[in-house]
Amino acid sequence: MSSLLETKIAARQHALREQGLLRQRKVLSVDRPLNTNASTSSPRFVFEGRAYVNFSSNDYLGLSRVPELADALHLGAQTYGVGSGASPLVTGYSDAHLALERELCDLTGHEAALLFCSGFSANTALMKTLFDQQDIVVADKLVHASIIDGLQDSGAQLKRFLHNSLESAERLLARNQTSALITESVFSMDGDCAPIAQLSALCRQHHAWLVVDDAHGFAVLDGYHNAEAAKLIDVQVVTFGKALGCQGAAVLGSQALIDFLVSNAREYIYSTALSPANAALALAATQYSTAHPELQQKLLENIALFKQLCREANVPLLGSDTAIQPLIIGDALQTLQVAEELRAAGIWVGAIRPPTVPVGSARLRITLTAAHAAEDIAACVAQLAQVLSRIGVPLVTERQAADDHR
Repeated sequence: MSSLLETKIAARQHALREQGLLRQRKVLSVDRPLNTNASTSSPRFVFEGRAYVNFSSNDYLGLSRVPELADALHLGAQTYGVGSGASPLVTGYSDAHLALERELCDLTGHEAALLFCSGFSANTALMKTLFDQQDIVVADKLVHASIIDGLQDSGAQLKRFLHNSLESAERLLARNQTSALITESVFSMDGDCAPIAQLSALCRQHHAWLVVDDAHGFAVLDGYHNAEAAKLIDVQVVTFGKALGCQGAAVLGSQALIDFLVSNAREYIYSTALSPANAALALAATQYSTAHPELQQKLLENIALFKQLCREANVPLLGSDTAIQPLIIGDALQTLQVAEELRAAGIWVGAIRPPTVPVGSARLRITLTAAHAAEDIAACVAQLAQVLSRIGVPLVTERQAADDHR
C-alpha cells in the first residue's frame, strides 16, 4: 500500500507528463576536449552519442571554453585547494575572495561586494534579509523567481508594475511609501532590457532604492561594465555563470548594506563559501572579458545576423536586441514538439514551459553567443523555419506578446 507522499508524488508527476510540463535531466558530455581551438567553433555537446550545436546556453561570451581561464582555475586550485572548507565567517574567506570583490567594485563603482555560490542564493538572501513586514516593495511583473521567493520569505508587501512600464511604476511609487523598486537589466525569458536610467530617476524622486538583478546584462551590456553603474543603481546583483562562463554571484552596494548582510544574511552566514579557486577563476574571467571587447562585438554581430535571417525566413521574434531570442509558441506540447524536431536536425534549443513562463506563453528560448559560427546560425534559422512551416504552428507576434504583458 502506497504512503500518502508516494501517492501525491505519482499523481503530480502524471499530471505534469500529460500537460507536457514534466522536467527531466539529460546527461550531456563534451564534444571535444578543451584545447587551443575550442573557442573557434560553435559550442557543442554530445547527448546519447550524437553531437548538437548548443543554442540554449547562457555562456554569452564563450568564456567557459577559453583555455586561459581553464588555466586560471587550475592555478587557483593549486594555490588554494579545491574547496573553501568553511563558511565565510569561520575560515572560508580568503584573499582570493577579497580580490574578486575589489575588482567588481572597481568595475561598477560600488563601495562593497558580497560573494554567493549562485545568483539564486544571492537574490533570495538579499530580499529576505533587507526587507521585512514594514517594507513596501514594487517590482517588475517579470522579475526572476529567486526575487519573488525572497520577497515572500521577507514578509514585505509586494506590488507589481506592468512589465517595463514607467507609468505603472510611477503610479505605484506615488501611491506608496516604497522602500525599493526591483527590476532586471535583461529579462531572462523575453530578452528585453529595463529602462534603468528612467527607473533610477523615478526612485530618486520618490526616495526609494533601485535594485537591479544584472545576471544577464553584466559584462555584456554597455553601462554595466564600467564605474557608471553605481550612479544609477543602489544594489546590483551580478552572476558569474552567464557572460563570465563560470560559477557564483555577488551583491554590490554600499559598505553599510554589505556589512548588514554579513551580519544578518542566513544564506551567507551558514553556507560554505564559494571556493577560492572559483573566486580566482571569476576574477580572471572578469579581467579577460574587459581585455577582450571584441567578444562583445562578435556577440552583437551574431545577434544581428540571427535576427536578419529570421526576418528573411518570416520567423517572428519578440524584438529582443540581446542574446536571448524567444519565439513564443504558446502550447507546451507543441513547444516540445518543435524543440524535438530541431534536435533531430542536431540543433539544441531550450523549450520553456509553465511555471517558468505564464500558461499560454510556452516558447523556444534561443540564445546566441560570441562563439557561434555564422554557418551554424544560418542552419539553426533554416531548420527552425522548416519545422514551423511543416507543423503549422501559429506563432505569437511581438505586438501580441506586448499586449499580454499589459
